[in-house]
This record gives sequence, C-alpha cells and structure tokens, in this order.
Amino acid sequence: MKYVGPHVSTQGGVEQAPLNAAGIGAKAFGLFVKNQRQWQAPPTSPATCAAFAENMRANGYRAGVVLPHAGYLINLANPDPEAHARSTAALTDELRRCAALGLDRLNLHPGSHLKKITPAEAVKLVAQAINKALEEVSGVTVVLEGTAGQGGCLGANFEELAAMLALTRDRTRVGFCLDTAHLFGAGFDLRTPAAYARTMAQFDDIVGRQYLRGMHLNDTKVALGSRVDRHASLGDGQLGWETFALLMRDPRLDDLPLILETPDEDRWPEEIRRLYELVK
Repeated sequence: MKYVGPHVSTQGGVEQAPLNAAGIGAKAFGLFVKNQRQWQAPPTSPATCAAFAENMRANGYRAGVVLPHAGYLINLANPDPEAHARSTAALTDELRRCAALGLDRLNLHPGSHLKKITPAEAVKLVAQAINKALEEVSGVTVVLEGTAGQGGCLGANFEELAAMLALTRDRTRVGFCLDTAHLFGAGFDLRTPAAYARTMAQFDDIVGRQYLRGMHLNDTKVALGSRVDRHASLGDGQLGWETFALLMRDPRLDDLPLILETPDEDRWPEEIRRLYELVK
C-alpha cells in the first residue's frame, strides 16, 4: 500500500501536524519538529507529546508513515570544528524530540563541504556526527537525503551515500530518502520505464534498497543534471506525471512515507488524489 502526504505546517504546535494532514486526506506526512531556521527552541513539553500522540492515534497515523525533516541550519559536513560540533548537537536535539514524539526516523541533508575540504573528508565528518548522535539517542533512525549537488552539497551520487553508511557504526539506524527533484538535478533520469528502472537498480546495487526509508515527490523546474534544486508542482515540471505513475506502481515503495514538498499547498489535495489514481 502507498502512503502519500505533504510536509505539513506545525503552526500552533507540532501536535497540529496530524490534524493538518488528515484534513486534506493524507495517509502520510512530513513535519519539522522544531523551528527549522533557528538553532534553539523550547523543549517539547509532555503535554505537547501527549497531544501529538492522541492526534496521531485519532487520525490513524503510525510512526512509519511520518518523515520528520531536520532544520536547515544543520551541516554535518562543515569542516570548521565549532560549526561541526554545533550541527552535531542540533542533530542530537532533534533526534531526542522525535523520540519524545514517538517518531522513529529523522530526515536530513548530509551537508556541504563548502569547497574547503574534499568530499571524502566531508563524508567522514558526516559519519562522525551521526555516530555521536546515535550513541546519545536510541530508537530513531537517521535518514540521509540525496541532493542535487549544488554548492558543494554531498549526496548527489549514490557512492557518497554508500560511503556514509559504511562509516556508521550502527547501520540498522541509518537509512536514505530519495527526492525525485534532487535525483533529476543530479543527473538520474526517471521519466521512462527504462530510465526509472536503471536509476533504482543503481541505488540498489550501490546503497541497497533495504535502506530506503522514504521519498520526496516533487516535480522540478530544471534540466537533467543541472545540479540545481528547484521544486515544481506535480506535472508542471520536467518530470511529468509518467514519472510519478512509475513510482506509484512500484511495489518496492509500499509502506514508505512518500512526502510531497511541492510549492503550492492549495494543490496538495488534488496531487494526492491524482497520485492514488495512478495506482489503479
């Protein structure tokens, strides 16, 4: 079964996220567990955790269909020791927040080496941060997201993702999220059955599909291999609906959170409806 939904607002508190998702007919959702553009935030209160759990239960959601996204300030590949430590601490804090909310995974971008060190050196820094954070917090998986490769960002090829995995001590608690817009920007075509099969086979061969913990469903405004991340509403970009038909009919993606990050939230209910129609 497919579980589709958008990255929803938490205005009014994270406990609102399940309500916002249910309100548009989503079977899955993403959210930020704290303000994504600030380092600090008040602790998640017991009352908030209880309300979140009740809203999850009342609307039929479980942890496995929720893909929280970490804050944008975190850069685990930053070569500056102080900045790297700050990002590691922020990752640890967000993992604790997920655990408190009963969520079992946290998605984040690996980060950028800022063109100050080699990608191989940056990969080691990412793994170092993940190892430290996972030692501090139990029960939550770190889900690294592939990128389009802009600005020195790691994760635009499967080899870098595999290298991060290889350097983590507890590989049972590391997974990956593939974003359709990022894949296309990084040079992975998805638009035909043959191209889609080739891209997914490469991921399986190099990383392993057993490590896939979710996907972001986005069309893109940019050309194949542009190394740029510019999301578009489904069907309005370079990928087109055929790409999303291939995804929705792929049994390997059953039971994973498939999260929309498309730019026009007024179109989310229609995008969800059309995605499910593609399965038929």
